[in-house]
Amino acid sequence: MTTVFPPTQAYWRDSSERYGIVTRVLHWLMAALLLWQFVGMGLRLLLGRDSIASFFVGLHQPVGTVLFLLILVRLIWARSNRQNRPDHGNGFIATAARLGHGAMYVLMLVVPSLALLRAWGGERVFAPFGFEIFPAREVEIAWTGKLAGLLHGELAWVMAVLILGHVGMVIVHERMWRDDTLSRMAGRRG
Repeated sequence: MTTVFPPTQAYWRDSSERYGIVTRVLHWLMAALLLWQFVGMGLRLLLGRDSIASFFVGLHQPVGTVLFLLILVRLIWARSNRQNRPDHGNGFIATAARLGHGAMYVLMLVVPSLALLRAWGGERVFAPFGFEIFPAREVEIAWTGKLAGLLHGELAWVMAVLILGHVGMVIVHERMWRDDTLSRMAGRRG
């Protein structure tokens, strides 16, 4: 028999026992889109742009734009739920968890912001999904392209390492500490 959750405020919002449906949907949707981005860029590095990677690379900007919008929504939602969320606890591990999550949030904002900066200063129109956000410039603003060229990809790979650490810690929580951390994000608790 399947359980049907009533659409109560407790179901939608985070609680001390589990993350609400909005947080969970944002988390897993962003995880899937980030995986898409990293798979595409990884294939590009391994196989070159003129390979199967071109399919992923061709959607890199639109997917990145959606990710940027989702992180803004997620930050606003997290801020509105900050008093309700499951506690990380105290001590070194809790502090490391807070710092790791904070670093991922910062990078999830900075990485696409750098790409947007490059698009703003570039000579090509930036129109993900056909909606023009930045028109083409007659003359490129060189520093925007240089800054993004130096940092966008490199910081994205730093974020990938943090995400792998995040996944690794979920495995530690589930296999060693058995504290139901994954259950809170999967919604199976509370």
